[in-house]
Amino acid sequence: MALIHKKKTPFPINKCLREYLLEHERERPLPISYRDLTRYSNSIALYDRHGKDTLWETVFFAESESDQVYQALKEIYSILKAAGDLSVIDHLFIDRIDICIYGNTRPFRIRIVNRINDNFDYFYIKNADASRIYGLELEHILSPNRINYLVCDNTLVEEHIAGIPGDQFIENYLSGPDINEIRLAKEFVKFNERTFVRLLGDMHSNNFVIDITPDFEETHYRIRAIDFDQQSFEGKRTVYMPQYFKQNNPIINLGIKLMTPETVRQYQREEQSLIASRIKSSRYRLKTLIDCMANDKISKPHHINRLKKEMADYYQDERFLDCHSMGEIVKTSLRMLMEKDRLRQ
Repeated sequence: MALIHKKKTPFPINKCLREYLLEHERERPLPISYRDLTRYSNSIALYDRHGKDTLWETVFFAESESDQVYQALKEIYSILKAAGDLSVIDHLFIDRIDICIYGNTRPFRIRIVNRINDNFDYFYIKNADASRIYGLELEHILSPNRINYLVCDNTLVEEHIAGIPGDQFIENYLSGPDINEIRLAKEFVKFNERTFVRLLGDMHSNNFVIDITPDFEETHYRIRAIDFDQQSFEGKRTVYMPQYFKQNNPIINLGIKLMTPETVRQYQREEQSLIASRIKSSRYRLKTLIDCMANDKISKPHHINRLKKEMADYYQDERFLDCHSMGEIVKTSLRMLMEKDRLRQ
């Protein structure tokens, strides 16, 4: 069983990562910072439509500041979604600002609404954390999903990742008559492979969403990570494998019931080949990122020492023992994947 007992301490953005963000247009001037939002004047607990405490609080600003705050947030949304074209925000208004008081980065969630058709969207403003940014970038490069985010000094802005939260999917959808169990089980195997290869941890059902796409004959599923705080931090190998989280057992049990070990290996190889293709298409960008990561401090020495030993034992490959940082462990993991891919060709 994979367990994380303590919250992770955020790590600052170093010079190398900052230059990477500037080069790839992730760093942009923003009209308001995370710290500005912490100066709210009042808050109340936020409950869902069933009366259950969501563990978020809705915050309020002094009347003298609220108009300025709301305008700045709309401008950020235009930068995030439309490269700063302010015409897209003419009919938008800020409906609510919430803060998650238990999260590592104490994120703010902004609900923005189109007053013409009541359509709404969310985005998030957080205290920037280097390991989370590495997680976002690796997701963007190595997964089938594109990630949209911005950084300004110590402020991180992320777009909302749409989908059914994993815990809600398991509770409300998994036993439904329209669920294609084998396709869902296959997607979980591929998701497990993606997170382990790039060492994204803590992928229990609260930290991923399931995107459902109906097709003319079948239904397709994609599992998407939504929490990147545990990118290459913990020292226990199983933390990076969603198959070891008990919250995911209902989906895992589908795989046990429906798939043979050989079928699982086939799906793992399929995902490895896809990741290898993504590495080839973004090799220079990925190399720059991994080089920054290899020389950055995003974990603790005892975590690094434990993980490299567990990875060396798991893969029966002593190259992991020569790693001195989490970035080097990720680099070795990706190198091994590319070697396997070449052998299969």
